[in-house]
This record gives sequence, C-alpha cells and structure tokens, in this order.
Amino acid sequence: MVVTFGEIMARLATPGFMRLRQTRTFDVTYAGAEASVAVSIVNFGGAARYVTALPQGPLGEAAIDAVRSTGVETSHIIRPPETRLGLYFLETGANQRPSNVIYDRSESAIAVTPHDHYGWERTFSGADWLHLSGITPALSKTAAMATKEAAVQAKAAGLKVSIDLNFRGKLWRWKEGVAPRELARETMSAILQHVDVVIGNEEDCHDVLGISAGSTDVHSGDLETDHYPEVAREVSRLFSSVKYVAITLRESLSASHNNWGAMLYDVNEGRPHFAPLDQHGSYRPYQIKNIVDRVGGGDAFAGGLIFALTTPDLMQPAKAIRYAVAASCLKHSIKGDFNYSTRKEVEALMGGSASGRVVR
Repeated sequence: MVVTFGEIMARLATPGFMRLRQTRTFDVTYAGAEASVAVSIVNFGGAARYVTALPQGPLGEAAIDAVRSTGVETSHIIRPPETRLGLYFLETGANQRPSNVIYDRSESAIAVTPHDHYGWERTFSGADWLHLSGITPALSKTAAMATKEAAVQAKAAGLKVSIDLNFRGKLWRWKEGVAPRELARETMSAILQHVDVVIGNEEDCHDVLGISAGSTDVHSGDLETDHYPEVAREVSRLFSSVKYVAITLRESLSASHNNWGAMLYDVNEGRPHFAPLDQHGSYRPYQIKNIVDRVGGGDAFAGGLIFALTTPDLMQPAKAIRYAVAASCLKHSIKGDFNYSTRKEVEALMGGSASGRVVR
C-alpha cells in the first residue's frame, strides 16, 4: 500500500487552447500532484491511499469522488470545518506559446490544518511507502510542518519515503523577507533528511538544492545528460538516507513538442540508468509531438516509478526507469491531470509499440 499526502484542488481549464481572457466557461476537474500519483498506482494495478484535508460541503465531496472513483482509498481524508477548497486555473499553451497556471489556494484546508490532526499512526497502518511533493510545503508554514511530520512518522513506522521536489516559485511566499528559492531550500532540506527516493527535474535540482547539471538550458531544449549522474551523487552526498535519485529529462522544443526521458541513479551501485534507450543501448528520448496535456506528466512519472519499485518483476532499476518514462510519455496524450494508462499499455510502449495504430 502506497500512501500519498498533499492538496487536491479544482482545476479550471480553458476549453481547447483558449486564453483565460477569451473564455467565459471552464472545464472543471479535480487534481493535485499527490492525488495524481495515487491514481496512477491504482490504474497500474497497485494499491494507494490518499490523505489530505478538504472542506465540508459539496466541493470537498466532489474532490473526494474524483479520486475515489479511480479505486484510491480515501477513508483517511479529514474534513475540517470552515475551510476552503484550493483552485488553479489552466491556460493550455500551443506551439511557441507556453501553458500558464494561476493559483488560488491561499488559506485552503490543507494550508491551515495542523500536522497533529491527521493521525499518522492510523494512516500508515498496512502501508509500506509514503509519497510527498515539494508543492504542499510551499503553501504555508503549517503545511510544511505537516509534510515534515508525515515523513518523520513514516520512517518511524518503517515505510520508505519518496518526494518529488516540484519547485513552484509562485507558491513559496509564506515567510516574509525570504526569497522563494531560499525558503524552499531551507524547508525541503529538513524534509529530505528522511527520504529514500528523490524525484525532480533539471530546474528543481537547481532551484531547491542549488545543484546544476553543467550548462544545461531547459528553455532552449539543450540538456547535458552526461552531467546528471554528478547531480545525483551530490544529492546523495547531502542526504545520506537517499537510495535512489530520479531526474526527468524534458527537452521543450515547443509547448506542443517535447522530447522526454529520465535517469534513475542507484546510490548503492553508484550507477545511473537512462531511459528510453535505442537498439544500441544509448539514451534516445521519446519524441512527443502534438501534446494533448502535459500537466501531470511528472506525477505520472512518479507514480510509474513508485509502482515499479514496489512490484517484484519491475523493481530492477533499469526496468523501473523504463516503466516510469513510458508511463509519463502516455500521459501526454490524456486530457486532465490523471494518467488513465494501464500497465498493459505502458509495457506495450516499453516493448516498442509506439505507432498509435487502432487496437481492435
């Protein structure tokens, strides 16, 4: 059983590729990084429990329904009175125009709920893994304390802990006079002392940990992949509990065309594993053209990686990273934050089935 903890929000997306100032209607779904990870794990055939704080009333019920309908266990969600549901507005980009996210989540239920309201001992009963992200501690000091306490209590209960660094510069504003990157590094460094698996991308490692991969420029799509093992080794040097470091490798050629792959560094072996690979064993990223929705792609990767690392026939590092990358690649073809791909579909892509032909 994998437990995930974090905020779920209402996602208000403009129809198609319309801009926010153009539209008078929104497509409404419910999503959050940690909820998306839980949904992926269940869709692949695993078991997941989602924990959060949501307001009482129909909006909170709608958010719970969205997660529960996928098979994720939601019985540990708490419902504090007189709180609100967080929102985010999405304007989907195309070609050279990037996507844009606007948050409205100040004073949301999870941002104001103290860590001792969650009942961690009961929450972790029967579980063997906890997944967190750097988004929740960015919301408030209270949410940061809850995230850290979850990690501490999980380790005490014998669970493995993973965290996606997920730096969101628009959110780290809760400590007056402290810049977002500085606050993120200070807060996340305390949480990372209790983590087994670190997940992030090139920007996250720089923004949260101050570690750079050579002269990589993510905005130009120029990645120096040879430097990523050095980044992973530095992460493991700073945080001795870390056993794996996963770094996603996204080359953003445009909002509609990305190249996609990742590296998983095995700290015990001191060895990096890249995916996908060509027939000669060299790194060759998936070319994802005509992207349907890239929001949630990183969460699909995290969900795929956790599922693989907890599944006996997938947990070898080289196979686990192949599974995670393929899972995320497929998510780019699915509208909304959740990845509705199945294990069979992911393994078909891993095996080279990438033509998109109709399955009859």
